[in-house]
Amino acid sequence: MFSVSKPVHRLFVAKGLRAFADGYVSLLLPLYLVDLGFSPLQVGIIATSTLIGSGLLTFVVGLHAWRFHHRTLLLATSALMAATGLSFALLTTPWLLMLIAFAGTLNPSSGDVSVFLPLEHAVLARLASDRQRTHAFARYSLVGALVGATGSLAATLPPMLAAATGVPVTNVIRVMFIIYALIACAAGLLYSGLPKTFSATAPTQKAPLHQSRKTVYRLAALFSLDAFGGGFVVQSMLALWLHQRFDTSMAAAGVVFFWMGVLTAVSYLVAVRIAGRFGLINTMVFTHIPSSVCLILLPFAPGFGYAMTLLFVRSALSQMDVPTRNSYVMAIVTPEERPAAASITSVPRSLAAAVSPILSGYLLGVSTFGWPLAIGGGVKIVYDVLLLAQFRKIRPPEEL
Repeated sequence: MFSVSKPVHRLFVAKGLRAFADGYVSLLLPLYLVDLGFSPLQVGIIATSTLIGSGLLTFVVGLHAWRFHHRTLLLATSALMAATGLSFALLTTPWLLMLIAFAGTLNPSSGDVSVFLPLEHAVLARLASDRQRTHAFARYSLVGALVGATGSLAATLPPMLAAATGVPVTNVIRVMFIIYALIACAAGLLYSGLPKTFSATAPTQKAPLHQSRKTVYRLAALFSLDAFGGGFVVQSMLALWLHQRFDTSMAAAGVVFFWMGVLTAVSYLVAVRIAGRFGLINTMVFTHIPSSVCLILLPFAPGFGYAMTLLFVRSALSQMDVPTRNSYVMAIVTPEERPAAASITSVPRSLAAAVSPILSGYLLGVSTFGWPLAIGGGVKIVYDVLLLAQFRKIRPPEEL
């Protein structure tokens, strides 16, 4: 059984705090921007800016993390997160918000696509043995999903407070961005308690990747395809589609995304058991394909209830590949390569997905049918088939 040490506990709590902030920001961001006068296409552009910026920063940090203490980098990123929240609370100029979205840490998705990712993954992988690793990543993902779901529920508060007090909802959302900055400060305090020894372990290392380079690049290419498909249905754009198609209120959307997050969280623990029996790659592929079928069927849902059923089934399946994928990447590379591997294989979730929200916003602007959902699901199925074909024979140590 995986035991939670003090450093791991700090990491889990910090992950939870960030997930809570991301949970409500991903839903409030489109509402906030629309209230400021932004069109669906402009909302998509802002979402794209966040993904591109996060991807580039994650890539740079991942390649150079082996040179520095991970704690120092986590503290610097926490400061950037605080600055991002304060900037969105104080500024309203479109081009400035786009610039801040590009350079900051806002997350329009329900998943973690931030620069924190490769650093936390590298630390967590060092703390767990091969047989404990998938369980450790499942707990890490579980914390993020459960607290992130609570954050989605917290997104219902600004409209309710605005209605009760008469204060414009945009002003209430600005307060939520300030809270986002305060959460960043709290996360920074937690990271400050991590040992300085959590940095790359090979002083003679001359490059971030060496013997695993080709394998990591192949995975990154496939994850790029998956990320491109996922970019069509980032949480902000999905919330916008629900509002357009079913006139869903922010309160209803918050409840829906809360339960989606709970189902996702439960699926992480189930994924550990499935992976222990059938292997990491099989778990990733054969849980992901049915979830993508649900996504393709979603635009054809005749009513809100049918749409919720498909979304809930998808939520129970679509993210089982998260702890298994993270564990798999950390397992097949050497310890000193882990920050770079985590970065290079996670950056596609920002960069390759960056084009998709713009296309999604355009498609939602011309039709409420839900073309982004069908396209995204189809692309994801292609990714699953290619992943199984190329990596089913490359096994982690615990499966040998």
